[in-house]
Amino acid sequence: MLQCSLYKLRTHQWCFLLFNVLLFHALLFGADFVEEYLLQPTPGVYTDGMVVEVREKARKLDLSNARENISQAYPITNPDACRNSDLFLLTLVFSSTANITQRDAVRRTWANQTLIQGFPVRTLFFLGSTETSAAQKALMIESDLHGDMVQGHAVTDSSLRGPTERTVLALRWVIAFCPVARFVLLTKDSVFVNLPAIGGYLLGLHRHPEDLYLGRVIQRDSPDRDSNSPGYLPPALYPNKYLPEYCDGTAYVLSQDVVRKVYVASAAVRAPVPADVFVGICAQKSGVAPTHSARFSGEKHIHYNACCYRYLFSSAGMESHELDEVWADLGQKGGICSLIQTYKGLVTCKALTYLDKLPFFNSKGRVGSHG
Repeated sequence: MLQCSLYKLRTHQWCFLLFNVLLFHALLFGADFVEEYLLQPTPGVYTDGMVVEVREKARKLDLSNARENISQAYPITNPDACRNSDLFLLTLVFSSTANITQRDAVRRTWANQTLIQGFPVRTLFFLGSTETSAAQKALMIESDLHGDMVQGHAVTDSSLRGPTERTVLALRWVIAFCPVARFVLLTKDSVFVNLPAIGGYLLGLHRHPEDLYLGRVIQRDSPDRDSNSPGYLPPALYPNKYLPEYCDGTAYVLSQDVVRKVYVASAAVRAPVPADVFVGICAQKSGVAPTHSARFSGEKHIHYNACCYRYLFSSAGMESHELDEVWADLGQKGGICSLIQTYKGLVTCKALTYLDKLPFFNSKGRVGSHG
């Protein structure tokens, strides 16, 4: 009946249908396509003296001889974590010290992979200081059991606090103890990360893997000018109307050379900003522009669909039981999704993700209900 009725449609009715189909896709994917096209970095011409200096210092930076001194800042150093000289991708998962349930879920699920298309990958958890000796003892036991943890002490510079301080410590650890990793992925324990998809993207890069700062790029973000806010950024410290473009901190990738450049530039950045903004400012000072990919979800939790999740790079806001359910469902459904299945999965998960935000519609249900 439907097929017969479609044949009877007149030209203006077909045009109306086509318009609505195009409008639907434009609403779902339009912003992603536009951003993907516009937010691709152009080759840099480094005329700024500070940029040239940062890049030169980063090129010469060698912390291998200072490992013994550097180790004092890391109660759990894990110096042999990168013994494989062919390490392709190192993932550092930022986690709070008490969040063992979430770490175990990550271990059981997406982090339980050592190869991507035959290339070695490694996942480690990066943690800050504990508040009690009992908590530190528990952390040491966990580290001995799994061998996948690094812990960094607070630094003395009071201008760097919390996540920003931890990010700088993580970058220094990478330079000192894991300079062999070609790429470094920084993420959080509440994020589902699709390592095979990210690895496949990195392996397919047509340009030399340098100056790569890849994630969901945030544009035209205004500095916090509220003097009563903890994140207050006075014009004297940062006079510009907008912050530089930066990758959302839930998940982003740096090539090894960018790790070094951001670390060198961090010594001159004193702005009290969130960690991901801090990395963006440091990247700008070292002449590195972020590359946007809509396959990173940013802070959004993407409604689950197996074929959608096989295409995405990340989905945020995942609790431990959700990680387990998603991983089990992906394993049960197995295989690679066809182009049509991926298309249907993306349309479904994106539509439901947007609908979840409406107060009268909450579609977040059991994993596996769609796909």
